Amino acid sequence: MVKVNTNFQRLPGSYLFSTIAKKVSEFSAANPDKQVIRLGIGDVTKALTPTIVKALHDAVDEMGQDATFRGYAPDLGYDFLRHAIAENDYRGKGCDIADDEIFVSDGAKSDSGSIQELFSADSRIAVTDPVYPVYVDSNVMAGRTGLYDEKAGKFEDVIYMPATSENGFSPEFPKEEPDIIYLCFPNNPTGTTIPKERLQEWVDYANRIGAVIIYDAAYEAYISQGDVCHSIYECDGAKTCAIELRSFSKNAGFTGLRLGFTVVPKELKRSGVSLHDMWARRHGTKFNGAPYIVQRAGEAVYSDAGKAEVRGLVDYYMENARVILGGLKDAGYEVYGGVNAPYIWMKTPKGLDSWGFFDYLLEKANVVGTPGVGFGPCGAGYFRLTAFGTHDNTKAAIERIRSI
Repeated sequence: MVKVNTNFQRLPGSYLFSTIAKKVSEFSAANPDKQVIRLGIGDVTKALTPTIVKALHDAVDEMGQDATFRGYAPDLGYDFLRHAIAENDYRGKGCDIADDEIFVSDGAKSDSGSIQELFSADSRIAVTDPVYPVYVDSNVMAGRTGLYDEKAGKFEDVIYMPATSENGFSPEFPKEEPDIIYLCFPNNPTGTTIPKERLQEWVDYANRIGAVIIYDAAYEAYISQGDVCHSIYECDGAKTCAIELRSFSKNAGFTGLRLGFTVVPKELKRSGVSLHDMWARRHGTKFNGAPYIVQRAGEAVYSDAGKAEVRGLVDYYMENARVILGGLKDAGYEVYGGVNAPYIWMKTPKGLDSWGFFDYLLEKANVVGTPGVGFGPCGAGYFRLTAFGTHDNTKAAIERIRSI
């Protein structure tokens, strides 16, 4: 008889955002007259920009002619997109990253879940707490985390690094030495960042102990302060210890198109083995490449017009962040983030826990956010709101929250 992967049984409950969607669906069915405003899941609401749409149309036209039709994409990405990424996101900003160190994919979420395949099953992972759930869940599925302690809200073999208001949401080096360190800045869910000198300390630490940093930079386009790194490769020595994940979803609105990439430097080796070569082999075996039309749209992001339009999208959402941050502060809430990221991290009021505040906000204000405890035990008593709504809905949501 076939045996299932029992590691899946160690996952507590359903995926966080699936649980939220179910709760909202049930509320809406029971209250059809209520207009629910969703500021929970980090999904964009603005349409694709004209330059990106034109690139899509042009690529579709190519696909409709035998002479320009494209079949399977190169598994590592088309050269035109890998060059545009390396030139604009890295070499143009002082980071020595080659075209062939860019691996194009269908999104950072896929890569953040798959990257753990490069490492042995007995590797110890360290994550900030709170943390994006995919980092932990994908390692649970791989059998790397041990059993789940429901009371503590932790897995026994995961090293948790608290990121709290007490330490400025800048985690300390763990007492135990990890093999893999997950860092995300600007951070999801807290919306906070660390200065370059602190990120340099993490790079130095990883190189010193032989760990690998998985650096999620999905929100780098939202950075406004000069002392915050857009890429970990701005730090000396990062190419020998860090893999960087990026996404087109939150800057250019590709949540529905699906496009991202991972950077694996050739200098990154462990036990004499090239992680660059391993990721290339994994990519070639398990991935047939992102669609041609989507990669052409990605290339358009780096045109002069595309850059200006994407900047406009980011500015639009950061105006929402300003409204949320200012409105909640004025109402007396304890809030963080919202300066270098489209997320606002708020302390729950009235003695409510995270899920209690979720229910309270949905019932009293018809506003949806994300319970902080869903991101880890240090998220208990916190709540995340996103700036990805429309201006009107964002303003209305804050007014509703202020009125309850």
